[in-house]
Amino acid sequence: MKREDFKPGNMLYPLPAVMVSCGRAGEKPNILTVAWAGTICSDPAMVSISVRPSRYSYDIIKETGEFVINLVNDKLTFATDYCGVKSGRDVDKFAEMKLTPFAMKNVSCPGIEESPLCIGCKVRDIVKLGTHDMFIADVVSVSASGEYMDEKGRFDLNSSGLMVYSHGEYFRLGEKLGSFGYSVRKK
Repeated sequence: MKREDFKPGNMLYPLPAVMVSCGRAGEKPNILTVAWAGTICSDPAMVSISVRPSRYSYDIIKETGEFVINLVNDKLTFATDYCGVKSGRDVDKFAEMKLTPFAMKNVSCPGIEESPLCIGCKVRDIVKLGTHDMFIADVVSVSASGEYMDEKGRFDLNSSGLMVYSHGEYFRLGEKLGSFGYSVRKK
């Protein structure tokens, strides 16, 4: 099989597309769509998001030191795309997308009620990289939608219709192929 070489670039796909909410006291909160978000440590629980300094939300997050990562599902795909192409300088994204802000614990910025899972974050460090700066943050709260709790009180995130971004397109996660450790589990 023949392979093709490309110039070095970011081709690590699929990625979680998330809506990051932020806000300053006395101002309308904003939503920024980010595809460069991830877990960076489990103990203490830490995440990162990478944001261009030119984005409206960048200064809000830098000044307040807080943001909320809101996971998105198939129901939120349109809003996720909209919040990635429209600027909070020009439009109230919560109002335009009919999204509901709600108070998260331990951060002053809101989560998005329609999200299956919201992760409250406090910025620990900002790393200047190039086109983007990485906000490294401690996870200080998590809020799960009761819609995805099973009868045993277990949160079933995989039943929420999670969405991912891959090379300019959005996809709903599909068929389960295995679970962690299945390749070495005794039968």
